[in-house]
Order: sequence, then C-alpha cells, then structure tokens
Amino acid sequence: MREDDGKYILPELWSRFEFYNYGHALEILCDAFPQEWLELQNCLAGLRLSLADIKKAGGNESPIPKKFDDALYPCGWREIRISGDLTVKKYPRQTAQRRGRFADTPFETELIEGYIDGHNIDFLKNRVAFDLEWNSKDQTFDRDLLAMRTYFDCGLIDVGVIVTRSEDLNDVFRELTDESGQALMRKYGASTTWLGKLLYRLDSRRNGGCPILAVGIRKGCVEGYGESFRDD
Repeated sequence: MREDDGKYILPELWSRFEFYNYGHALEILCDAFPQEWLELQNCLAGLRLSLADIKKAGGNESPIPKKFDDALYPCGWREIRISGDLTVKKYPRQTAQRRGRFADTPFETELIEGYIDGHNIDFLKNRVAFDLEWNSKDQTFDRDLLAMRTYFDCGLIDVGVIVTRSEDLNDVFRELTDESGQALMRKYGASTTWLGKLLYRLDSRRNGGCPILAVGIRKGCVEGYGESFRDD
C-alpha cells in the first residue's frame, strides 16, 4: 500500500484488516463507487468472529459467509452467475481485386454455445464484484480471479474485491482445538485460501486487467483475542 492509500479506508479498519491495492482498485472504488465502497467497509467494520465461527472451518458449513450475506443482501448485493454464447460472423471481401473492402452481410454465421459459462461471483452490485474465501482449497482463487477478469473483459464490472484470511490468524488457530480435540491449525493449512496464496496470484497478474483490492482478515476481528481469550 502507498502512504496516501489510507485516505480511502475507514481508520477503524486498519488494525483489523490488511489491504493490497492492485490496478488502482482503491481509487476506483472511492471515486467511482463511493456508496458501494462504503457498504463494503461497513460490512468489514461489523465483522466479529467467535470461537464457534472459527472452529467450523469448512466451506458452506462455516457461519462466516452468512455474516457477509446478512450485511450485504439488504443493501442490494447479489450472487451472480453469467453465461453467454458467442456469435461469429464471417464477412467476405467484396471483390477479388479490392483488398480490405468487405461486404455488409456475412456469408456465414456460427454460434458457439456456452462460450462463457459457469462464472459466478459471491456478490455483485452495479459494477463492483466482491468475493469471500474463508477456508477453501487455494485453487479456488484461480476460479475467482478468472471470473472477475471475465466479467471485466465483458464490460460488466470495473473493479473487484476479494476478502480472505490474513496470516496472523494462525496465532489464533494454534491456540484452539476442534470438537474432536485436534489442533485447529490442521484445518487451516498452507494449501487453503489465505492472503499469501492470493497475493502470489495477483503478483503474477492472473487477474488480467481487472483492478483488484485484496483484503486480509486479521486476528483483531476475533472476539476477545488479546484479552481473556482462551479455548474453553
């Protein structure tokens, strides 16, 4: 982050989240989509994780995605999936002698069905996309980035935001055990979705030309951590 990026983010978020700005995503959010960016920031500001939340590590079984649903759906954010066919029109040259001059009517039209298909994003409002990855296989980031760059290339969005776990949450996981008494850190391994796995892909430009703001959830979001925090 550049020093002046702080002016785009609510002060209370800095101690609880990490932010990484790719392709001027922050500037786009603040200047072009101030209402959507405020709603996302308010969602982050209200995020509180309990021990029970953290112990349910996996996918749809985790209550954490529902916290984002509860905050964003009333504001008009919706999960969206797109599909599209590609129509290819072949225009012949007007005459054999006139290069670069083409007929107004194609001599053949070909339809490629499902040319774009199966790309879904957790939340979309206006031209802002938002995805949450709490604890999936890290290859899920490839799917997310492909979806966002596809939406961007199709002219459907101007910017994307992806929220995932920060590395410093590992301090919390090391102190906890799951329902079976096993170390919770086993469920949140290095090959799952956390910020380092996302930044690696963004540094490799797997987002294409789509501006992305990467956000890491830090241990400051965990209720009671650093006070009377313990594994009861």
